[in-house]
Amino acid sequence: MPLTGYFILAVAAYLVGSIPTGFLVAKAKGIDIRAVGSGNIGATNAFRVLGKGLGSFVLFFDAFKGWSAVMLLVPMISGLNLCEDCEAVRLLAGLAAVIGHNYTCWLKFKGGKGISTSAGVLLAWMPPVLLTILAVWIVTFYASKYVSMASIAAATALPISARVWGYSWTLFGVSMCLAVLAIYKHKPNIQRLMAGTENRFSSKKEVA
Repeated sequence: MPLTGYFILAVAAYLVGSIPTGFLVAKAKGIDIRAVGSGNIGATNAFRVLGKGLGSFVLFFDAFKGWSAVMLLVPMISGLNLCEDCEAVRLLAGLAAVIGHNYTCWLKFKGGKGISTSAGVLLAWMPPVLLTILAVWIVTFYASKYVSMASIAAATALPISARVWGYSWTLFGVSMCLAVLAIYKHKPNIQRLMAGTENRFSSKKEVA
């Protein structure tokens, strides 16, 4: 399999993931989402700043970026002699999309935290694992009201769930990478949680 094909796939998937959905939607409303709320361009801040409707759009489109990079982009570029059934190709596309979301080239490589986009990738890679960690997220969120804590708990459960469901050690390793990246992107949240200054989730109406 030619290295050129891998490179083109990685760049294409990165660009798909790099679409700054939250920033663009907020910009269309005359808002710089980086200057309000938590300053993050992801779905959680979009919910806070833009409300449930637009927040839901950001959430689902960010997830769609991850899913489409694996399920749509790989078959589209099969002409590059890439084997669309190869696990490595699907893993590369998914990882590149998450990195694109987290470090988008359109905003000086400052992006979101990758939770929604990772969920889309996991839907394409391992649907049972996604359902498992979604359950962990929901339980943690409703128990704590902290989105960040729920996301960290789900990330921690990701590689464990991958092995419990019997997926390959390769997928376990990649899941571990996704989990570490997600937790790393939540470093400021972890510091605020430890200091007791992290904000619980609130809607646009409550913020107003």
